[in-house]
Amino acid sequence: MTYLHNLFARRIGGPGYGLKEMPIYKFERIKRAKRAALAANPGKELLDFGVGEPDSMADPKVVASLALEASKPENRGYADNGGPRLKTAAAKYMNDVFGVQVDPETEICHSIGSKAALSILPAALIDPGDIVLMTTPGYPVFGTHAGYYGGIVHALPLTAENRFLPDLDSVPREVLDKAKVLVLNYPNNPTGASATREFFLKAVDFARREEIVVIHDAAYTALIFEGTPLSFLSVPGAREVGLELHSVSKAFNMTGWRCGFVAGHPLLVKAYADIKDNTDSGQFLAVQHAAATAFENPKITRDTSAKYSRRMDGLVKVLRQAGFAAEKPAGSFFLYTRAPKAAKGGKTVTFAKGEEFSKWLIEEQLVSTVPWDEAGPNVRFSVTFAAKNQADEDRVLRELASRLQPYRFEF
Repeated sequence: MTYLHNLFARRIGGPGYGLKEMPIYKFERIKRAKRAALAANPGKELLDFGVGEPDSMADPKVVASLALEASKPENRGYADNGGPRLKTAAAKYMNDVFGVQVDPETEICHSIGSKAALSILPAALIDPGDIVLMTTPGYPVFGTHAGYYGGIVHALPLTAENRFLPDLDSVPREVLDKAKVLVLNYPNNPTGASATREFFLKAVDFARREEIVVIHDAAYTALIFEGTPLSFLSVPGAREVGLELHSVSKAFNMTGWRCGFVAGHPLLVKAYADIKDNTDSGQFLAVQHAAATAFENPKITRDTSAKYSRRMDGLVKVLRQAGFAAEKPAGSFFLYTRAPKAAKGGKTVTFAKGEEFSKWLIEEQLVSTVPWDEAGPNVRFSVTFAAKNQADEDRVLRELASRLQPYRFEF
């Protein structure tokens, strides 16, 4: 142990940092399990239903835009809080896709993806002792950074009984008195559930009554299978109480490009931009302009949604034939379902948690999924598995059915 150990902040372990093995991040454990399974079964195909990012390349129009914009000398400098083209394209996108009119100058600011925005916003809103209301299971980044500032997370379980919507009426008064932020994400990761207009209206009333900010992570909002995408900002009063985060990652097959925008109440957008000014120097303008090209072409997302819908139909059929109570979600690319308690084949294998079932699937069947046990033993399948075309999609799903067929699953 050196003097350095005494200098680490308590938020990452304090003096004990580096002296003991830290818990391994869930998705790192999955990556290691995939590598081990492939090494133990050379030549056998791994069916990856666990990957949480698009399987396709970005649209050729977007790639061509990046190549063109990257060659322009005027795009080489710092972007800071964004260029005007992205703001204009984002405002048009909000109107064309969601029917929401926003001022590109005061109600939009670019982000280096939603993850970056979720890590920045707590600095603008959270003081020691403040409470954040977050759904569980869910994406933890806002809560992690709120904790860095002395904030406290109050978990709102997502259950099938409540259609995977948080029960806002369940929050105790002593929690509400200290709550500052409610974080939502619909369509939801990992459950795939969609919010209703009625729920968003209730969230607005809740925010006004309790004087809190609503942050809606809209990463999957345009990826729906039927009807019209629902933005939180489209319901009356939402703009007065909150922000919405949009990104090109999931909706436009641009996960690694790291570009999006924050939209909503001008004062909240300004606070985000002020913190961001002291956090990053903006995404490369060529990437911003390519993202603007994506936002100007929402048909890209509609075509992607049609592909995911088709794959989801096939996946639901396979899982139902195996005994799972799988239901097609209304959007996203995730299918969240109850994990079995046992698999009966040559011998009976029991599972106390979703993680045990997921581990068995990858080790014994080379099928990768993501376990979620925060609100009961569940497992998440994603339809972003690698497939060259529709015929290859069908082949992958037939192979999944073949690997599950020898077993009778008990729930």
